[in-house]
Amino acid sequence: MNKLGIVKPELPKLAVWKFASCDGCQLSLLDCEDELLPLAEIIQISNFPEASKVDIQGPYDISLVEGSVSTKRDLERIQMVRKQSKVLITIGACATAGGIQALRNFSKLDAFMEAVYASPEYIDSLETSTAISHHVHVDYELQGCPINKHQLIEVLTSFIRGKRPAVSSSSVCNECKRKGNICVTVAYGIPCLGPVTHAGCGALCPSYRRGCYGCYGPKETANPLALTRWWEKELNTETQEIKHLLRNFNCAKEPFKEASEHYEQ
Repeated sequence: MNKLGIVKPELPKLAVWKFASCDGCQLSLLDCEDELLPLAEIIQISNFPEASKVDIQGPYDISLVEGSVSTKRDLERIQMVRKQSKVLITIGACATAGGIQALRNFSKLDAFMEAVYASPEYIDSLETSTAISHHVHVDYELQGCPINKHQLIEVLTSFIRGKRPAVSSSSVCNECKRKGNICVTVAYGIPCLGPVTHAGCGALCPSYRRGCYGCYGPKETANPLALTRWWEKELNTETQEIKHLLRNFNCAKEPFKEASEHYEQ
């Protein structure tokens, strides 16, 4: 109720949750800066430990989830988050694909722990790192490592207003064309995942004469194996290099996972 005695409608409640991740996608929300002010007029940030001590109990209208499921505790928490959330949106490669930590999915966890930790017996972890959608229903996935803040604002405002988010499903190649970039593969023979990678980064790497690393994950109907076979034939790219390019931030995301496993045979 304001000073005139008028009862204002309650704003939708937003919660932001962190699982196994680096916090980069949460910081993308904070990087919105000027955009946060109008956003705060249409939504109430009820739980966001990265930004505020405010802790308003759920249920929540929208939950943003960053990070992968990597421990037994994560399994329990994500079920709780799902029950408390009308809409659950996963943000970033960790939440949508398992993240860089999903590299352990291709090997034995014990080998990684012994290589990294002085006392691996104290580590309590699952054998795999998996996307949130492997365990609960997800209403929308926003890819990227980190995510594009403008895409995030579009997704949030769209769900608040009850409309479909206008996030492009095109590839990084489209972004290169719009920027007037010379194709690094055609001109310089550099392997580039741009043709099969979701747009959103603004063609950052190709703009600096580097091949795309697939940070935004596979686009819809992507066929990376066809692309990598062309690399082998036309660029003489070695098998090990191809596997390393596919096993990056979105290594556990199909079809990148399937294509990389092809090069283990």
